[in-house]
Amino acid sequence: MMIKNLVTVGALGLAASAMAADTPPPPPSYGAPVPLAEARKCVAAAQTYATGKQWLMVMTVVDSGGHVVLTERMDNAQFGSVAPALAKARSAAAFRRPTKVFEDLVAQGGAGLRIMRLEEAMPVDGGLPLIRKGALIGAIGVSGGTSAQDGEAAAACVAALTP
Repeated sequence: MMIKNLVTVGALGLAASAMAADTPPPPPSYGAPVPLAEARKCVAAAQTYATGKQWLMVMTVVDSGGHVVLTERMDNAQFGSVAPALAKARSAAAFRRPTKVFEDLVAQGGAGLRIMRLEEAMPVDGGLPLIRKGALIGAIGVSGGTSAQDGEAAAACVAALTP
């Protein structure tokens, strides 16, 4: 009986350590809001990238609380992309992860479709958190192209702010 209990306890210990190894790292904490000058640098990088690809886009940067710091719509970009750019930025800030994560969950179907009921979760690529020293300082949302194009332009912003 004692050996059986030791085996059970040992198996539970292995299972617990395996689960701990599979547990993702905690999300970044919320930090001080992104300064306007950095939001401008971020948007400029995204616009430069989009212009080089001949994409017409809207870029929105929000602070760590999800409030708009800067929105720019490129000349002739569809005004229908203004709201999705904001939604992507807010989603990335609120959930402290790229909106592509939600897009991938929805694409899997099944249980992943629950994301559709999660308030403010935007399941379309193009929203990325802005992280500094392990803390979320804001997020960018880009809209106007395909989902993948929006994600690429948002990544240009993040790269511009990375030291």
